[in-house]
Amino acid sequence: MPETFNALTAAQIKSFIADGFVRIDEAFPPALAEQGRAILWRETGCDPNAPSTWTQPVIRLGGYHDAPFRDAANTSRLHSAYDQLVGAGRWIAPQGLGTFPVRFPSPDDPGDAGWHIDVSFSLPEDDPNYFLAWRANVKSTGRSLLMLFLFSDVGPDDAPTRIRKGSHAAIARQLLPHGERGLTLGQLAADDFASTAECEEVLATGPAGTVYLCHPFLVHAAQPHRGTAPRFMAQPPLLPAYDFDPNLPPSPVQIAIRQACGLHF
Repeated sequence: MPETFNALTAAQIKSFIADGFVRIDEAFPPALAEQGRAILWRETGCDPNAPSTWTQPVIRLGGYHDAPFRDAANTSRLHSAYDQLVGAGRWIAPQGLGTFPVRFPSPDDPGDAGWHIDVSFSLPEDDPNYFLAWRANVKSTGRSLLMLFLFSDVGPDDAPTRIRKGSHAAIARQLLPHGERGLTLGQLAADDFASTAECEEVLATGPAGTVYLCHPFLVHAAQPHRGTAPRFMAQPPLLPAYDFDPNLPPSPVQIAIRQACGLHF
């Protein structure tokens, strides 16, 4: 019989609703992280033992479906957490992981360190090839969670993702008047996410095997790598199994939106 347990405590779920993220230690085994890094090193074309080959501040790799990535995304601990935050049966089990922005120690600007949220859909009139035209709406169509999978140890100097704690609430309020059309990333970023500028900044650090499960509206950013060892991290979405159903009890992801917007439920 499959093991059943709750990965997250009630306090952690309450923190997720308030802060917009929860850190899960030992979410997947370090051995899977090591196997995944071996695949990713080959894909970068760089030599892990020759820093002279690390000539770019960041190399973006796509999605990977190899066993280490599938297994890392589907541990019993993570499945339990997905159920607790999104709702049992409301998410699609990941068949792999990606994208991987592999960050290397470098004095150069990586060119992608601006504050943003991860948008998830486009409308027929939008240019699907123009990233700033992709959208988010208050129902978070097309995305249940943003997830950060650490495939290497990440310390404060190793280009950890910067998180604006509680920023998801401001974004929910900003999206509310725009209904199902939502706003494009270009519209959301027009003022550089000024409504979240006073949020406490948290760094997504931890040993390999750590996962941050984040609200889809969480404002976050990359940063330059000031350490010594390359950073390997996946930042995939957790996809919904179906569109928002108002007849179901609200999940913590939805409760966070409703509380931010002052909606009753």
